[in-house]
Amino acid sequence: MRFYFPDSQDQVDPSFNFVTEEHSQLRVRQRDDRYAHEILEPPPYEGLLVSKAMIDRHRGAGRYSAQQRQRFYRVGVREFFRLDSAPGGRIETLGDCGAFSYRDDPAPPYGTDEVINFYESTGFDAGVSVDHLIPDFEDGAQTRLIDSPWRERYELTLRLAEEFIERHRERGCGFEPVGVAQGWSAASYAEAVAQLCRMGYERIALGGLVTLKTPEILAVLEAVDEVRAPGTQLHLFGVTRFEQVPRFTAYGVTSFDSTSPFRRAFKDGTDNYYGPKGAFVALRVPQVEGNPKLGARIRSGQVDQDVAREREQAALAALRGFDRGKVDLEQALAALCKYQDLHDDGHARSDQYRATLEAAPWKKCGCRVCKEAGIEVVLFRGSERNKRRGFHNLHVFAQRLEAAIEASDEVLLAAA
Repeated sequence: MRFYFPDSQDQVDPSFNFVTEEHSQLRVRQRDDRYAHEILEPPPYEGLLVSKAMIDRHRGAGRYSAQQRQRFYRVGVREFFRLDSAPGGRIETLGDCGAFSYRDDPAPPYGTDEVINFYESTGFDAGVSVDHLIPDFEDGAQTRLIDSPWRERYELTLRLAEEFIERHRERGCGFEPVGVAQGWSAASYAEAVAQLCRMGYERIALGGLVTLKTPEILAVLEAVDEVRAPGTQLHLFGVTRFEQVPRFTAYGVTSFDSTSPFRRAFKDGTDNYYGPKGAFVALRVPQVEGNPKLGARIRSGQVDQDVAREREQAALAALRGFDRGKVDLEQALAALCKYQDLHDDGHARSDQYRATLEAAPWKKCGCRVCKEAGIEVVLFRGSERNKRRGFHNLHVFAQRLEAAIEASDEVLLAAA
């Protein structure tokens, strides 16, 4: 079971100063900043998923500058991401079109030859055929295959998959072709996979499963398993279910991708920092000038800007003192909550903050991020801290996945 991390140009600056909040004046983004696979050892993922839409910034997707885009096309995927200098085993690359970014378009913005050129010229290990997302699912809809309003996208995806593998053969491409199955029911996914197998695909990605509940995903996989050719490998786009690893493996799933561990560091309301057996809330100490809610209260006259800055710095000083053993927990918590009254008064996080401070999980973690950043890694404050926390989460996620795979192997051996 291989985990692919989707690229969104998420890096951290090793020169960033947490106290002054400053980057090195000589810093050049991307060149000097570091990806998770350059910081964590071993890397927390076996593969990198890179979308053409992300690089091309289709409809504003992605964070690539014009210069970064040009460099990517010039040097290729492995050199751009510095994959061959990362510690540990070889990190594989999987390219796709980024169907979610053009889900509202009547048709994909890319043609088959354009996408093949993208994979081939930039050196991907594997590339996904052009597809169109079907943003709907009807549980138990076994008879709607012909009448579904998504039939046009369904047929287009299969037609493009057939064109893709035919052109791949004609051109003698060096990357592995991966077909895509889209659907709106277990039956429609099964029919798509059956057709892809007949086309000759030995690896198939299942799209559109991100929003589905576990029983629905399992229903799809069960239906697919009945028709897929022996040895056909499945990839799940955006699906993460630790507890289902044994069943996923039995159904032929060999890889998946997800941004969830990384994004929860700064998108989740509570589970921001992963621990071995659970998660902790991050300690919210936003910058006065960078918090929209606090900024609005300052502009309206509800909060004095100088008072806000004073409480912000007092919270930071208390937390750093706590990390060094010079400030006790109650003092640190009081300073943190006093600032929260200004920027986040609608939420009562005192008990959650106390749990984070009492456990001090960053002191027990052996990853490089926590060793170097200390308590800064659990501060919800700007991208440099938040992304570092996301990298830490990837580290813990990789450990949990490894344990789940080992448990799955034991189950399969026992069954055999």
